[in-house]
Amino acid sequence: MALRMWASTTANALRISGGASKAQLSPAFSLSRCFSTVLEGLKYASSHEWVKHEGSVATIGITDHAQDHLGEVVFVELPEPGTAVSQSSSFGNVESVKATSDVNSPISGEVVEVNPKLSETPGLINTSPYEDGWMIKVKPSNPSELESLLGAKEYTKFCEEEDAAH
Repeated sequence: MALRMWASTTANALRISGGASKAQLSPAFSLSRCFSTVLEGLKYASSHEWVKHEGSVATIGITDHAQDHLGEVVFVELPEPGTAVSQSSSFGNVESVKATSDVNSPISGEVVEVNPKLSETPGLINTSPYEDGWMIKVKPSNPSELESLLGAKEYTKFCEEEDAAH
């Protein structure tokens, strides 16, 4: 309880300390109360995966919030290219020092690429969840599924509410 109060107090202090205004912060990200980065321009599933849709391909990974709760990632199991994935269904798993968790696809489609770096360096999910730690690239079969996902503000609020309930 004391740690949660300290974290909340610290988060509030960081938002106003040092004279930094929101205008001075990069518009590419926002900080939630749990200190997780949530990027603008991505879509988010309530199961804590993100998707970035560019042209005919969507890149998918787990969020900073998810990797923070998992702890140090030590192994990643991903599907082979050509595998069909379905929205809200598992396509692989992430093993950390704390637990093994399924990773669900935020959209349906065909896997066209898997991040080869993760087999040798699974910790990229911890250090760079939105860039070097991406997991799969998918050719969406139903791009309208993106509309059912959360934007950055909605996802941040979702995480804050979820953390407050625990």
